[in-house]
Amino acid sequence: MTPALLSQRTPLSPVSSAIPRVDCALRLSLHPVLDQRAVVDGAWWPSSRDAAAELPNLIAAVDQRLGRTTLRISVHRDAWQRIPRRIPARGRQVRIGWFRHTDPRVITLIFAAGEPVVLLVIPPDTAAGPAEATLKLTAQDTAGLTTDDILTLANLPPDPAFRSTFCSATVDSPACWENEGGSVIAQETTASDDRASAPA
Repeated sequence: MTPALLSQRTPLSPVSSAIPRVDCALRLSLHPVLDQRAVVDGAWWPSSRDAAAELPNLIAAVDQRLGRTTLRISVHRDAWQRIPRRIPARGRQVRIGWFRHTDPRVITLIFAAGEPVVLLVIPPDTAAGPAEATLKLTAQDTAGLTTDDILTLANLPPDPAFRSTFCSATVDSPACWENEGGSVIAQETTASDDRASAPA
């Protein structure tokens, strides 16, 4: 039986290649077609968890590869260190939002136009074999696969620092977000408190 097409596949950009591509130098993979059935649009293997050091190169690479302008990036608060509010990028400031209700294994780039791009974050200390397998896998069609499926297929071991710890509050709850002068309720709460409240 042929699976039904649940959503339309649209090119990420007219300048992006139609061939899935892995950039080993940047340790970045992007699928050239945005498929809303896929949980991620590619993967990124940063060298550290230092957001201030890692995000500028990611912004430049994605902008160039897709021919789009990144305006905002969303990251999980507990998965990164030194998260700046803004990062300078080609005559503009890219705003960085940090949250605790999102999957800490992904990062989302939001553009001036078009759908956002979601990247699976490969933990920095991952061995080259599993990391490269993950980059290659996410450059292919991953529709129907969950994040856990992708990690399993690539033989990527779970990383406690990037494990899913979702906020028990609603997405718009002020207790669940801190960003751009937004609420900092429970800012003093430690990561261990968040982990303790996560479902087993």
